[in-house]
Amino acid sequence: MANPTKRQQQANLLRVFRKVHRLTGAFLFVFFFFIAITGLLLGWKKHSGNLLLARTQKGSSANLKDWLPLDSLHQRACQYLHDSVSANLSLELERIDIRKDKGVVKFVFEEGFWGLQLDGVTGRLLQIDRRRSDFIEKIHDGSILDLYFGVTGGEIKLVYTTIMGLALLVFTVTGFWLWYGPKRMRRRSIEY
Repeated sequence: MANPTKRQQQANLLRVFRKVHRLTGAFLFVFFFFIAITGLLLGWKKHSGNLLLARTQKGSSANLKDWLPLDSLHQRACQYLHDSVSANLSLELERIDIRKDKGVVKFVFEEGFWGLQLDGVTGRLLQIDRRRSDFIEKIHDGSILDLYFGVTGGEIKLVYTTIMGLALLVFTVTGFWLWYGPKRMRRRSIEY
């Protein structure tokens, strides 16, 4: 015969895990929804037909000795951005991405998620695109809130990713126990 006290303790533990699982899910549902959708989009970005991420163009040479100096390429990228998109855009860079094997340098600007690809040798503009995948990534990791509120240290992203990571851990543990706990209780009641 099963020990009624032990069985009651296991049932109480299952109730607690079910409640934690349910409340966490209800509270963080919207965030999990956005993480799931943006994660799917980011996984497909290179296979989106240039909708989310533009294909890297091909420059003249992969030999860095032939390339223009980086500051010259940067000046050209800024000029192309103002001439082709808007003279009112900030020239603040988010990053510079050098694709030596393709002979291309990409300048990604902070404002508006604009990306410009230049030929490393000639400085010729190869492509201007809206980097939708960068925007999606900022939604995915919560840094969009840092951008929106003007927080430069990434504190909101840190708090967001910590909460979501811990929530996923809680979901994993409670979900496993909600699956395994009843099986364990049934097995123990058969044993006694």
